[in-house]
Parts: sequence; structure tokens; C-alpha cells
Amino acid sequence: MYWPFQNCGEAMSKIVKRTLEFFELFAEHKRPLSLSEISKLLEIPVSSCHDVLQTLLELGYIYELGPRGGFYPTLKLDNLASQIAENDPIIIRAEILLRDLRDEFDESVSLAKVTDATATYLLVFEPSHALRFLVRVGDRTRALHATSAGKAILGSLDPERREKLYRTMKLEPLTDRTITSMDELRRNIEQGSERGWYLNREESVPSATTVSARFIWNRTNFVVTVAGPTFRMEPKLDQVVERLLETCRALEMPGVQRRSSPEENTRRAKRA
Repeated sequence: MYWPFQNCGEAMSKIVKRTLEFFELFAEHKRPLSLSEISKLLEIPVSSCHDVLQTLLELGYIYELGPRGGFYPTLKLDNLASQIAENDPIIIRAEILLRDLRDEFDESVSLAKVTDATATYLLVFEPSHALRFLVRVGDRTRALHATSAGKAILGSLDPERREKLYRTMKLEPLTDRTITSMDELRRNIEQGSERGWYLNREESVPSATTVSARFIWNRTNFVVTVAGPTFRMEPKLDQVVERLLETCRALEMPGVQRRSSPEENTRRAKRA
């Protein structure tokens, strides 16, 4: 049976695809492009290319630099994207992914939003164990030199701001494993930044291990932390780090999310 709306849908999909290809082309070439260049690069007829350009011109998404000066996008698309990003339900997305992370390893998992040299916890998921690493929603991160979240905050700062902060920090020992040398702290932060995650192995609380990673959303740094007793964390640290980084990538790039394994689904079902 022939459905007249089928061709309409296909035509609309082609229009949307072609329009997005225009913007991707400008992003790729980073300069104004003429009608003939766009037509050639996208391998579409000049007439079709002209129609799309005229529509984008009328709607204010591109402008013409002048006679034979080529076309280039205006900031309208960027402004719309910023408004969308500012109202993104990051907490809703993070809640789903962080709960999955907690269920998989049955350890404390938290999300903190970074503001300059501090961060505030927005989400905290506790494990089923009585022995746990306790932070509460609304708490501020502490001891930048001794916690994995604090180290992640230091790693988020630009080098000049970080060095200025180093000069004012007091590296007070919280345990016998706390870093108390500024040179050692610098090396530790550099190492964490290079590998993408930060470790606190009994540096802030005896017998507790925490690992943190950062992601950026809407120009803001967030820190995800997995924490637990060392005797539980140490044997699975590699797996925790791998999943922590996957979670941060998924939060930074919505839609690129890892599918849960049957084993993880079983564990979640048991906790429900």
C-alpha cells in the first residue's frame, strides 16, 4: 500500500541532513565558503545549495560577507545551543549513570560541581554495606591535597591559577600517607591529569580509598568519585577506574552511553 506521507518524511529527513551538513562543513573548514565551494564539497547541485543558503540567510543563521566574499554562520546557532545546554537536566542524566555505577560496585558514588577551587556535592549514592565513605548532598569538598575529589579540582584549574593556589596551601597531614611535600603534590596532580583520574589511597581517612575523574558540561567542571574501604576497593580498582572514565565520557557526551551487561542487570534487580 502506498502512503503519501512516506515521501514527505523522507524529504524532510533529507532537508534536515543537508542543513546540518552545511554547519558541519563550516566547522570543518573554519572560514567563509562560497556557493560553488559548498556545492562542490557537499557534492550537491548548485540550485539545491542555493535554496538551503537562502533559507538560512532569511532565518539569520548565516550571513554573506559581501559580493563574492562567501558565507559564514552567525552566532544565532551558538546562542541557541548555549540556551539548550544551560537547561540540560544534567542531574537527571547523572542520577541514572551514577546509580548504575553504585550498583555495579556497591560502593559510595558522588557527583560534585566545581566552582573555582572548591566543589559542592550534588548527588550521593550510598552502598548496601554498613562500612562506607560518608559525604552528604550540599557538603563542600575538603583537603584539596588529600582527597581524590580535591586533586581533581586542582587538576581542573589552569596552571597559573593552580600555582597561585599552591603558594597558599597548607599540606596538613591527615594520615601517615597524606602528601605533605609541594613537589610531590605537583607530581601527583600532573600524573592524575595525564591519565585522566585521581587517587586517594588512605591519604585523608585511614583504610579508605577514593578515585575521582572530571567531566565538563556547559563550560563547568564536575567531579565523579567512587569511594570505599581499601580492602574492598583495591582488588577492583582497575575496573572501577575503567567504568568511572566511561561514566564521565557518557556525561560529557550525552547519547554515548554504555549498555549494561546481564550481570549488572542481575545485581540491580537484587538491590531493587
